[in-house]
Amino acid sequence: MKLFKIRQILTSIILLLVTICDIGAQVQFSGRIETGYQHYLFRTITVDPGPDWKGYNLNEKQSGFNITSINGLTYGKKKLFAGIGLGYLNFEGFGGVSIFGDIEYLQSKNKISPLFDFRFGYGHLWNQYEGGKGTMHTEIGLGINCKYKEKSAFYIKSGLLKTQQSLLLPVTVGFRY
Repeated sequence: MKLFKIRQILTSIILLLVTICDIGAQVQFSGRIETGYQHYLFRTITVDPGPDWKGYNLNEKQSGFNITSINGLTYGKKKLFAGIGLGYLNFEGFGGVSIFGDIEYLQSKNKISPLFDFRFGYGHLWNQYEGGKGTMHTEIGLGINCKYKEKSAFYIKSGLLKTQQSLLLPVTVGFRY
């Protein structure tokens, strides 16, 4: 019985190592730089104000812009990207930062391809509150990727962004390297 368990474990380890080595041959470092505009749509919550309440995080329904750098790994013949991003945010005078995980999928390797993007993380905005306010930063988007060279591409995408108690419509352009 013990010999059978040892064989199972060894077989599982060998299969895992072969799978990792096979995936490792298809993994490449990749990065992206992008900028975008986030158009304010509406608040996602309603607050019953208390004595210390200073207004909503985006108290004047501000739209904003961002500059972001994302670095990570590309898997599966350059169709799936997973990385970590860091961005600067500015909502009409309120500056901030975002840090997030990013998963992007390209539909094909053709010169022009649809893309799907999902981000999840944290956004901190230095607004009217002392020390600012931090909230969840989640974005889902669809776009078009235009391959420029084998490892380079330009893209444009849009979707929905939920951050700072608000829902926004981001329009983003970027460069993949």
